[in-house]
Amino acid sequence: MFRALWTSASGMTAQQTNLDVISHNMANVNTVGFKKMRPTFQDLIYQTVREPGAPTSPTTRSPSGFQIGLGTYVADTYGIFTQGNINQTGNTLDLAIQGDGFFKVVLPDGTIAYTRNGQFRLDRDGRIVNSDGYPLDPEISIPSDALSIGIAADGTVSVLRQGATAVEEVGRIELAKFINPAGLRRIGNNLYIQTDASGEPLIDNPGNQGLGTLLQGYLESSNVNIVEEMVNLIIAQRAYEFNTKGITAADEMLSQAANLRR
Repeated sequence: MFRALWTSASGMTAQQTNLDVISHNMANVNTVGFKKMRPTFQDLIYQTVREPGAPTSPTTRSPSGFQIGLGTYVADTYGIFTQGNINQTGNTLDLAIQGDGFFKVVLPDGTIAYTRNGQFRLDRDGRIVNSDGYPLDPEISIPSDALSIGIAADGTVSVLRQGATAVEEVGRIELAKFINPAGLRRIGNNLYIQTDASGEPLIDNPGNQGLGTLLQGYLESSNVNIVEEMVNLIIAQRAYEFNTKGITAADEMLSQAANLRR
């Protein structure tokens, strides 16, 4: 009877974690470049009363054995890196990636971080930076006398300077691609960093080696589908409720057994 209590409790705990993940997705439905997450559930260790294939007589064996499961747990969470919708903003330094790849930015400690958020700005030195002031890698600076900025699909950054009749190339934005993007570690602020699970990044110009291309004046929205998340929320709520009923039933049976022994 106590086994049923702990089994149901494990189910409730797992669904609490599931709800945490769903809530995080829903909270970031308007976060630029956000990629939704999903938990992976696995069953816990089994109590084996009789091994499958154990002898049941001198000439017969058990075809399936006798095992009792002890519940479930959340083994991991993984990101789903499908493309989000592309929305036009008209801002010169807003960039969206069409296809695979991440922008590269340099953190204050020199670490390279990766992001799908293409909301870039200029700092006081003319460098292209993200909203936290982290510069692109490689660094690209815009001259102070630039009248306009153009960013091509292949990442080429060009400016038209005051008094000039032709545009001048000032740098090129590179993208990074990982064989297992779900293995990247999320550190907040729309940033990821490399891990052993993600593998080494493939770095090249947009459009090369399977990397996506850039769209200037556009942003990629979150890939969270609010209807899908609402359905998952209802499923998690019902699963939690069913597990509470298991605890209630086990508790009632324990109480009845105790009364019978009196």
